[in-house]
Amino acid sequence: MVPLSWYLLLAAALFGIGLFGVLVRRNAVAILLGVELMLNAVNINLVSFWRYSDVLSMTGQVFAVIVFAVAAAEVSVGLALVISVYRRRNTVIADELDLLKW
Repeated sequence: MVPLSWYLLLAAALFGIGLFGVLVRRNAVAILLGVELMLNAVNINLVSFWRYSDVLSMTGQVFAVIVFAVAAAEVSVGLALVISVYRRRNTVIADELDLLKW
C-alpha cells in the first residue's frame, strides 16, 4: 500500500507547478490551466485523507465532487471571459488587459 506522504508530496508538487504557472505566465488561458492544476492538487489531498481516515463517511469524495463542479464552472466562465476579451482586444496577454482601470 502506498503511504499517505507520497500522495501529499504529489499534491504539493502539483500545487507548486500550478502556482508557478499562475504567477509566471502572461497568457490568460495558461493562468486558467494553472488554477486547474491547483484544484486537482486539492482533490488529491481530499481523496487521500479520506482514504487513510478511520471514519466510514464519504466526506472526502463529496468534497472532491464539489471541487470538480467548481472547477467546471470556473473553466466555463473563465473561457467565456477570455473569448470575450479576445474578440474585443485581439489579445489574451494578462498584462495588456486593463479594461477596469478607467
